[in-house]
Amino acid sequence: MATQRDYYEILSVERTASGDEIKRSYRKLAMKFHPDRNPGDQDAEARFKECAEAYEVLSDNEKRAKYDRFGHDGLRGAAGHDFSHMNAQDIFSMFDDIFGGAFGGSGGRSRGGVQRGYDLETQAVVTLNDVLTGCTQDIEFTRQDLCENCKGTGGAPGTSPVTCVTCGGVGQVRRGGGFFQMVTTCPSCGGAGKSFAQRCESCGGKGRAGLKRTLSVKIPAGIQDGQAIRVAGEGEPGSVPGGGAGPRGDLHVVVRVQPHELFERQDDHLVLKMPVTFAQAALGATVAVPTLDGDTTLEIKPGSQHGDLVRVKSEGLPDLRTGKRGDLVAVLMLEVPKKLTGKQRELLSEFAATENHKHMPENKGFWDKIKTYLGT
Repeated sequence: MATQRDYYEILSVERTASGDEIKRSYRKLAMKFHPDRNPGDQDAEARFKECAEAYEVLSDNEKRAKYDRFGHDGLRGAAGHDFSHMNAQDIFSMFDDIFGGAFGGSGGRSRGGVQRGYDLETQAVVTLNDVLTGCTQDIEFTRQDLCENCKGTGGAPGTSPVTCVTCGGVGQVRRGGGFFQMVTTCPSCGGAGKSFAQRCESCGGKGRAGLKRTLSVKIPAGIQDGQAIRVAGEGEPGSVPGGGAGPRGDLHVVVRVQPHELFERQDDHLVLKMPVTFAQAALGATVAVPTLDGDTTLEIKPGSQHGDLVRVKSEGLPDLRTGKRGDLVAVLMLEVPKKLTGKQRELLSEFAATENHKHMPENKGFWDKIKTYLGT
């Protein structure tokens, strides 16, 4: 018996992945290995069904918990689907929450012979400054579009279609036998039931050809890393019986926010590790602190300790919906000088002579605090 692959490995996600990350990865892989995009490719067909099986388990909290604890053995006898003999479109219809009704824009499910086009996904990389103000970015991507020479029919210009000899005019073909049959769109006619004896030279009879496209996409202020912007109608064209274009899918632009050299993001707040000297921490001080808008002032209270947090109101990032800005949180990082001048050593020696070295560290309740923190 062949060893079953790990579901997380199949979907190319970490075991700590969120539900949204699992959904996004499955969606991308399902579009990649869909049989309509890989006619005659049995490896792609197997990967398609494998991804569907993995997603069905990892998208269900109860099944995922059993799988995380016991592996594949934990799912023995559990209710589920047998994907080995299912039609590709039937598998997609099970996951309408991902693909949005008419194949979620991922394309393919036929309604009255008309198929909606595939969705596409690309990325846009932005900075924290872009998140602060919002920006417009030119996005380049390639999609399979209607061949300009044959207008999407797949036949040589001036020729007429005839009944497809591969599917006999049905538009679908079956592979396998018994219970393990896979029904897919006919690779010769693309589901139209008719084909051309003389194929278009430009697209080889496919009716589609790669088209590079550039779009200006508005990225709103406050967007989070991993969020997607949907651009309606910029996916691949669908199909209609006899050739031509059906409704287009959408383009999903996944936004990735670059790490910043100074700030770490926590929702709409920014965290900054702020170095301070011993004198500033002990005596208090007003210091300049960087923000995304430029420097501002930070009040350090006398007696501040290493690791203390100081909040600067409204110097974070805007909320995506309300526009209200979060805060900047400065973490005070006490810096001890590695080298001292003679004067500094003299002054610190005088200060050290005034310190009370008889006190001992306070241990009361210490281990209770540690146990509470560790949850033990």
